[in-house]
Amino acid sequence: MVKTRFMIFLGMALAILTGAMAAQDAGQFLILNAQYGNERNHVDVTNRLKDLARRDRPFRISDESMAVDPDRGQAKMLRVFARGPNGREQSFDFPDGTVFDGAQFRSWGRGDWGDEHWSGGWNGRPGADAGDFLILTAQYGNEYRHVDVTNQLKQMARQDRVFRLDYRTFGMDPAEGQAKVLRIFAQGPNGQEQMFEYQDNSLIDGAIFRGWGTGQWGAGGWSGNWNGGGPVIGNRGDAGQFVILSAQYGSRRRHVDVTNQLKRMARTDMQFRLDYRTFGVDPDEGHAKVLRIFARGPNGRERMFEYRDDSVIDGALFKGWSRGEWASDNDRWSGRWDGDDRGGRDRDRDGDRDRH
Repeated sequence: MVKTRFMIFLGMALAILTGAMAAQDAGQFLILNAQYGNERNHVDVTNRLKDLARRDRPFRISDESMAVDPDRGQAKMLRVFARGPNGREQSFDFPDGTVFDGAQFRSWGRGDWGDEHWSGGWNGRPGADAGDFLILTAQYGNEYRHVDVTNQLKQMARQDRVFRLDYRTFGMDPAEGQAKVLRIFAQGPNGQEQMFEYQDNSLIDGAIFRGWGTGQWGAGGWSGNWNGGGPVIGNRGDAGQFVILSAQYGSRRRHVDVTNQLKRMARTDMQFRLDYRTFGVDPDEGHAKVLRIFARGPNGRERMFEYRDDSVIDGALFKGWSRGEWASDNDRWSGRWDGDDRGGRDRDRDGDRDRH
């Protein structure tokens, strides 16, 4: 009887221990590679990190813990590249002196991770987070009171998820009781500064921004102008990357084609605020409405941009905007309110839908 009880107790203890160990290795991110150093001089420390992981205890980042000093006397960090639950690659930075805990990484304690065929460098693999715009800064508030939230946005970007905007998003309210927006100022492919505005309650998806998930942006260069700035070369409205196919205004159940109205407004090359009066039509009275612009991207795929009522519309994203030379008979919209889903990709995941 005593022996039987002992065996039962031992089995329960082993089950609890196994479960605890499994829980410790149940992180969300799978490590692909680890680099230690800085942009100028860095080395691959994936195998060293595996050795430390198998000890399964926190440690402090330094040249001693990494067993190498690739740039003596200079600031260094550990940069871990990992694949998230959505399959996208992103990086995590741990400066010297930081305490490293692998709890967020899958199979951490077992050390059975790392991609021996990983072909990236200090800034990751080419093509990862390959948006068209490089973020310079992010500001939250209104014209009279706004704060820099670039670092907070970086932290959220590294989680590589879509999130809904309000004053709690960044842990501050720079203009209590007043309408606020997030303005992201970015450098486009043509070198010009462009501003993207997101109203409170908008969904933020960084798919159009280069290096979004890695957080390797926001190094400065913003003009400092709340309304945007920087050098203007040629016609600012004609330098976009997307060719408009169609514009629809309304809701899923009731919407109307406003392409021609949008062309007329585009030819004035101005920003404007959206509501039911913008196009002189209210297709679904008393209900929330949006403007959906369907466009063809540089890769030839159809993409949908959504603007809620009270959003600011700026045509800087769209090619030939101010000339209105788009939505021709040769540029056919798929005719679907949710966009062209050919290829079966998850549109929210892969960035074929942008909300403002």
